[in-house]
Amino acid sequence: MGTFRNSSRTKFVSFSGIDGAGKSTQIENLCAQLKEDGHRVLLIRFWDDIAKLTGLREGTGHRIFKGDKGVGSPSAPIERRDKNVRSRFMTGVRLFLYSIDAISVRSVVNKALRSKADLVIFDRYIYDELANLPLHKPFIRAFVRLIIKFVPTPDTSYLLDADPVKARARKPEYPLEFLQSNRQSYLDLCELVGGITVIAPMSIQEVERAVLGHARSELSFGNPRRESDGALESRDRRDEPAELESQRTSPTAS
Repeated sequence: MGTFRNSSRTKFVSFSGIDGAGKSTQIENLCAQLKEDGHRVLLIRFWDDIAKLTGLREGTGHRIFKGDKGVGSPSAPIERRDKNVRSRFMTGVRLFLYSIDAISVRSVVNKALRSKADLVIFDRYIYDELANLPLHKPFIRAFVRLIIKFVPTPDTSYLLDADPVKARARKPEYPLEFLQSNRQSYLDLCELVGGITVIAPMSIQEVERAVLGHARSELSFGNPRRESDGALESRDRRDEPAELESQRTSPTAS
């Protein structure tokens, strides 16, 4: 297996995609390989560590829009109603919330890049919120460009493209029609933003090889650190993002 080139700067990457695209799986795979190589990795979950007013946002989807709470699974499907609720009013609300989140992104990234990690991995990024907007509207496209200029640009941004039917089978939370339109929004966002690496729909193993191959080719890290654990632990949950876990603990809403 290949090795990573040496560099002293902390790098950061982001993973985006529709619900059920396999982001958590690929993050686990990348983190495991980096830990094996002796690197320190810091994981930041967008909904847990960056997004603001999360309780209010998820509660609104449950109380007002009558959607389910929690995370769906093949054995326990749910019907969420949050980011799939579309109206002019909700677009306005999202513009406000996403602006606040962009400020949070800037702060969290700057702090993370001063950590002792070799690589910071973002489980979702601001892109995952912007993909919820009506990108065909000129004003929205101007807003997206402004936000992209404001937030730090990852060294590499991965969009895990996925077949909506298979994605919903893995994580049944939203109607298939929404997943199909949301997938197109992600692809449209890639064209608007530029610089996002799209990983085509493939098997888990093929996507793993594609991500690792691209990471080894495009990213560089400092000298390997042989610690007792290759992950960077959080000293205080309020101050630093959580260590990598096997499954995401919170849903993504609004």
